[in-house]
Amino acid sequence: MKTLKSIANKFFTLVALVLLLASCKSNTDKAGGNEEGIIEFDTKGVDDQHPLYGLAPSSATLKFKKEKFIVEMSTMGMFNTTIIGDTKLKTVAQTVKFMDIKQACIENEKEIEADNKDYELNIELTKETKKIAGLKCYKINVTMVNDPSIKFTGWFTKDLGMEDCNLLTPYAKVPGVLMDYRVKKMGLEMHFLAKSYKSAEVSDNTFDVPASMKIVSKEEMGKFFANLQ
Repeated sequence: MKTLKSIANKFFTLVALVLLLASCKSNTDKAGGNEEGIIEFDTKGVDDQHPLYGLAPSSATLKFKKEKFIVEMSTMGMFNTTIIGDTKLKTVAQTVKFMDIKQACIENEKEIEADNKDYELNIELTKETKKIAGLKCYKINVTMVNDPSIKFTGWFTKDLGMEDCNLLTPYAKVPGVLMDYRVKKMGLEMHFLAKSYKSAEVSDNTFDVPASMKIVSKEEMGKFFANLQ
């Protein structure tokens, strides 16, 4: 059980950052923009020699509607987390279900920006394109600010509109929805690649924090994960 608790602790912070990258601010004035739909991602660790490589989540689901979104991930079916965001209010609720624990904390814009400083990026936009999940995507070249020797590429789409979707993320310069990208947290680097997209109706209550969740402060949530070690 100690191993599972350690995994949950490591992946909570990773998932909180990674899934925030999928948040999208809808803009009805942008041509071609869709305000509602679902994107499925394949996920995996980048370094197959990393001790946690085989324990990384293998998929993530993003549902979005106008200025709201929710992303769901699960590790080993034991540790489940969702990220529920509102880009208009600039808040993100992080929920956790692990064993008998059901709780959530809500971060404001300043707290989110502070978290992003730990993964600061230099991003170069390019004109190179290709199709991902049926959508036209544009390539980006990425360099870590704190370690310029770390470089990788990513891809985003303008087909869904939402040019301001990444304003609260390390990818703030990217004017569209990220479809292929990497992040590193807690020493484990992850790769996310969109495998499907569909325009679909999403119920408004999808974005509600479940009533069964205990609302706690960010500090309380941090203590909870620290105690799992």
